[in-house]
Amino acid sequence: MSDLSIDAAWDELYVDGEWRASESGETIAVEDPSTRETVTEVAAATEADVDAAYEAAAEAQAAWGEQPPAHRQEVVQQFLGALDAHSEEIIELLEYEVGGSAIMGETSIQIASDHASEAATLPRRMKGEHAASNIPGKENQLQVGPKGVVTVISPWNFPLNLSMRAVAPAIAAGNAVVLKPSTNSPITGGLLFAKLLEETDLPAGVVNVVTGRGSEIGDRVASHPESDVVAFTGSTEVGKRVAGLAGENLAVPAMELGGNNAHVVTADADLDRALDAAAFGSFVHQGQVCISINRHVVHEDVYDEYVAGLVERAESLPAGSVHDSETIVGPIIDESQRDEMLGYVEETVDAGATLETGGDTVAVDGVDDSLVVAPTVLSGVTNDMPVAANEHFGPIAPVIPFSDVDEAVAIANDTEYGLSGAVHSGDLGTAKAIADRMETGNVHINDQPINDEAHVPFSGIGASGVGHYNSDAFLDEITETKWISIQHEPREYPF
Repeated sequence: MSDLSIDAAWDELYVDGEWRASESGETIAVEDPSTRETVTEVAAATEADVDAAYEAAAEAQAAWGEQPPAHRQEVVQQFLGALDAHSEEIIELLEYEVGGSAIMGETSIQIASDHASEAATLPRRMKGEHAASNIPGKENQLQVGPKGVVTVISPWNFPLNLSMRAVAPAIAAGNAVVLKPSTNSPITGGLLFAKLLEETDLPAGVVNVVTGRGSEIGDRVASHPESDVVAFTGSTEVGKRVAGLAGENLAVPAMELGGNNAHVVTADADLDRALDAAAFGSFVHQGQVCISINRHVVHEDVYDEYVAGLVERAESLPAGSVHDSETIVGPIIDESQRDEMLGYVEETVDAGATLETGGDTVAVDGVDDSLVVAPTVLSGVTNDMPVAANEHFGPIAPVIPFSDVDEAVAIANDTEYGLSGAVHSGDLGTAKAIADRMETGNVHINDQPINDEAHVPFSGIGASGVGHYNSDAFLDEITETKWISIQHEPREYPF
C-alpha cells in the first residue's frame, strides 16, 4: 500500500502513470495552518509539464473510453476501496495541509465516498435511445459516449470531496483527466488521488496530476486545446477567467463559484433547532465553505433571543490548533484570507454594527498572531455592510433583522450570488413559500445550507456558477450524445 503520511515524498508530478520532477526542478512549500511551519514540498509544474499531462491524457483516453462498463465500474470501486483503506491517513493529511478538524476530515471522507459510490454506477447508466423519425423508413439512434479529456481545477477548502466529485465520474464515464489542485491543497486535492489510483487497475495516462501556482500554469490548464470539459470550483472572480479561457476552445464549463447564503428564521421557528443548525452552518471548518451561512436573516420578534443563543453557542466552541483533538474551530488557510475577513468585521463595526463576540485571533501555543479566528457574531447588521455584502469565508455570523416575509425574501435575494440557503419556520407551507422565492440553486428547510448528496443534482445560479455537478446532471456535462440515422428504405428526394 502507498505511504500517505505527511512525511512521504510529495515533490513530484504524476504524468502518464509515472512520478516525475517538474521541468524546472522547483518546489513549493506546504505549510501547516495550525503551526505555520513547512511540513513538506510539492513540485512547481511548468507549462511544458502541463502539456505533457494533456498529451498523456489525450493518448490514453481512446482506449479507456472503449473499456466495457463493468470494467470501468470495477476500477472506480477499487478507487473507493483504496479511499476507505487509507481514511485515517487522509484525515491526518487534511489536518496538516488545510487545518481540517477531525469533524471536517471525517465529513470529507464520507462525502468523497458517497461521490465515488455514485460514480461507480454511472458506466451502466450511459444508455442511448431510439427516436422516431419524420422520414419514412428511417431509424434514429442516439449514442452516449465520453467527451474526451476533463480538466479538474479544485479548491483548497474541501479539496478531497470537491476533487472526487469531478474525477470519479469523469473516469467512470470513460474520460481521461488532468487534475490541477489548489496551491494551498496540492496533496489532498491532487497528489493523493494519484497514489490511490495506483492501487487500482486504471491504465497509465487516464489521470494526471500537476501541482503548481495558478499564476504560472493556471491559464495554460484552463485554456488547453486538448481539454473538452473544464470543471472548476472556486471564487467567482477566478471562475469567470477560467470559463472565458475554456470557452476559447469551446470546452464545456462546469463552474461552482462563490456564495452569499442566507439562513432565514421566521418568528414561529423552533429557535433551538434553528440555532443548532446556525452554529454548524457558520462555524464548521471555520466557515470556509462556499455553501456555509454568510448571512443570518432573523425575524425581529425573535432577533434578540436568536443573537444571544448564537453568541452562547459560538463561545462554547473550542478554537485553536487542529492537532488538539478537542478543537472544532481551527485555523484559516492563510494570512490573506484571515486579514480580509477580519477587515470586513472591522469595517462593519465602523458602519454601525455591534460586535457581540469574537472578531480577533486566538492565541495558539502562546502565539497571538495565529491563523485561528474566534467564532464571531455581529448584530445590528444591514445587507449592505461589508461582512454581509461580501462572501467573508470565515467563522463569522452577521445577523440581519426583518419584519415580514417579503422583506426576508428581498434581503436573501439582494446579492449577485445564488448558491445555497436555508429557511426555518414552524409552518412548512410558509417555509416552502419562502424557499420557492429565494433565487438560489439550493434551499434547505429546517436545516442549514451545507448539504451535498452525490445522487442529487447540485448547481448555482447568477454569480455562483454555470453547469451542474452530481449524478446524471454531471454525467450530461462529461458525455457526448451522437445521432446516427439509418435509412432502411429508399428515400424520395425533391430532385
